[in-house]
Amino acid sequence: MQSQPIKRVVAGAITAAAVITAVGVGVPASAITLPALQNPPTNSADALAQYRAAAQQAEQLNEDKLKAQDDFNAKQADLAKANGDLATANQKVQAAQADAAKFQVVVDQFADASFMSGAQMNKLSALLTGTSAQDFLDRSSALAVLADDKNRALQNYTDAVNAAAAAAQQATDARNRAQAASDASAQLLNDLNARSAALQAQVNQLQQLSGRLSASDRASQRDTGGSAPGLPAPTAAAQQAINVALSKLGSSYVWGATGPSTFDCSGLTMYSYGKAGVSLPRTSSAQSSTGKAVPRSQLQPGDLVFFGSPVHHVGIYLGDGKMVHAPDTGDVVKISPLQNDYSGARRVAY
Repeated sequence: MQSQPIKRVVAGAITAAAVITAVGVGVPASAITLPALQNPPTNSADALAQYRAAAQQAEQLNEDKLKAQDDFNAKQADLAKANGDLATANQKVQAAQADAAKFQVVVDQFADASFMSGAQMNKLSALLTGTSAQDFLDRSSALAVLADDKNRALQNYTDAVNAAAAAAQQATDARNRAQAASDASAQLLNDLNARSAALQAQVNQLQQLSGRLSASDRASQRDTGGSAPGLPAPTAAAQQAINVALSKLGSSYVWGATGPSTFDCSGLTMYSYGKAGVSLPRTSSAQSSTGKAVPRSQLQPGDLVFFGSPVHHVGIYLGDGKMVHAPDTGDVVKISPLQNDYSGARRVAY
């Protein structure tokens, strides 16, 4: 039969899993609800378990917030490009319309000349009205030049009109894209604000739980997990990333931090691999799509290992079933066994 402290720990874990599942399956950010704090723990182990369960929830919310921020930034970039395209298209419209107006004048001049001279604007009239063969040749040559100029003017006018129409269509398309991007940005901003508020609410809970931790609880959170397995990575970049991450053992976990002295989980992996010349995206979920997938049976030191479905945590594999990672708030960068909710691995340094 389970003891009361163990039952409370299990209840805390179930609550954490429920919140993470609700966020991961696409529930609107405005619908996210955070669990109420449990009854005060009866012992130190129970207090630390509750704190870690709440910290795991906060880590998930932090990752969701970071992804929402990335989505918002990407849509803002789309909006900026669409507005730039719109400005360029409008300039093309104005230039093409100016050209059309200019060539319209020339075309109108030819039309007026043709109307006024009537039948004189052809080679037969040049022959009939000429005074000599040379005069005929001169008149014919002049008519040919006029005909070429007329055709060129008509072609220029037609090209300008078509260019104006094409530019106008480009402007319409850009305007529609800009409006769509603007609408999407507004929705994403609302989502970002809601997730930020959810994270802050969870932070407030953690602050309350933190006051229940004993000195020994806090000391256990500062534990860096012992020595690394020391197995060599297959590539220089992977080895350098491992070395950088291990050099940060004991560094505090801070939401949204990417180094050099504080980190969240994806911030540590991005920082470590960045020092090795490998660029990674900002969030654990985005990192889980980089590089190539690796079966668990073929893990090598330096591989990124992911946890949760959807992914909410990432570390760097060290070998012997261990990883270096930034666990969650109140904790430090440390060496740990792979977590139970392991969900996959990616190799980003070949």
